[in-house]
Amino acid sequence: PTHARNPRGRAGGRACGALGGLDQRDADLIRFAPDGPASPFRYYIDAKSLSVDTPASVVRYTLVIESPSGTRNVSYEGMRCTLKGAHKTYAYGDGGRFSLAPDKDWQPLGAQGNLAYQEDLHRNRFCVNRETRPRPLNDMLRALRGRVSATDSTGFQTQ
Repeated sequence: PTHARNPRGRAGGRACGALGGLDQRDADLIRFAPDGPASPFRYYIDAKSLSVDTPASVVRYTLVIESPSGTRNVSYEGMRCTLKGAHKTYAYGDGGRFSLAPDKDWQPLGAQGNLAYQEDLHRNRFCVNRETRPRPLNDMLRALRGRVSATDSTGFQTQ
């Protein structure tokens, strides 16, 4: 299970009403290892689901967390690129389909345990540090794949 069909659809003001089913394309998954203590879980972002809402400073993506036994948790999430960041889960994937999550306010980023990936995505992959904007989509994909130079994550201008 990987990416959502039409992840930009809207229903009732929510950012995923028209998600539809999960496509079965593991080739689209980008594995990343969050900063911090080693985890037994494997974390993936579906490259095809990654989208940026620049005016709202929000990055949306499908996250796959895989346990050592191969069990997968799939969710469609949003990351707000503010100075401290915020997180929202729009839907959960199960049985080849997405089901809308309860509509909740934006939540603070998890920085420990199994939620440490949120802080890592915000700080190192999706948002420009010390600014309130998302990185360009191509930069996000490079950061997920681990091909980022030291200055790309600093927030300093390099021109």
